[in-house]
Amino acid sequence: MSNPQPPPSNRFYPLPCMFTLASLFCGFYSIVSAINTDFKTSAIAILVAAIFDALDGRVARITHSTSQFGAELDSLCDMVSFGVSPGVLAYLWALHPYGRYGWLAAFLYVAMTSLRLARFNSQDSSSDSKNFVGLPCPAAAAMISAAVLFSHFLGITGEVKHISLLLLVYILSYLMVSTHTYYSFKELPTFKINRFQVLVAFLLLFILVAAEPQIMLFTLFLLYLASGPVYGIVNRIRSRKKKDLPANKPNS
Repeated sequence: MSNPQPPPSNRFYPLPCMFTLASLFCGFYSIVSAINTDFKTSAIAILVAAIFDALDGRVARITHSTSQFGAELDSLCDMVSFGVSPGVLAYLWALHPYGRYGWLAAFLYVAMTSLRLARFNSQDSSSDSKNFVGLPCPAAAAMISAAVLFSHFLGITGEVKHISLLLLVYILSYLMVSTHTYYSFKELPTFKINRFQVLVAFLLLFILVAAEPQIMLFTLFLLYLASGPVYGIVNRIRSRKKKDLPANKPNS
């Protein structure tokens, strides 16, 4: 039986905070790049911020340096890196031509990010759930970044005007505060197949991403985006089948 984890202290641990502040720096640099109409660099900066955000928590757990201070700092930095930064990028890149509807969509995205973070922070910290309730804000920000990089792959380097991008921002805003379940990747899933085959599959996936990162990142984040609603639909179908089973059994 595993020992329960002690509650986080209020001490200041420099190492994980350095990764958190590095994420904040990337988010701020993304805003500066978007203002300078360098949308590709802005998108890459958000993706790098997501990497630092994924590392800070793991570094804190490995070094046993988790603290309430670090958790609060992480939440504040996430608001900038994955709320304000992608909101500014989306507005200057694709929402500006829509006028009032454009900046309202950008504001809605930022507001939903703040609500998503507040709901996450207010959840029971002792829960060992491997899933997220609602789309994580780093994944939502990465989806916007991947869309920017994919448009560059298609040869569109400047401002874009397409209704699908406006709808994408609204969809991301909804999914962040929805109750759809998303896998958190806190622990690797247990596969029933050979571990060597799993290693080969991950290696092939890495090669595909390295060969065509703009296409593969867009595809992977889009699949993760759709996984929440699909998972919910599958669970509803399974629950309905379980309810119908007793009624369909023949009388003995």
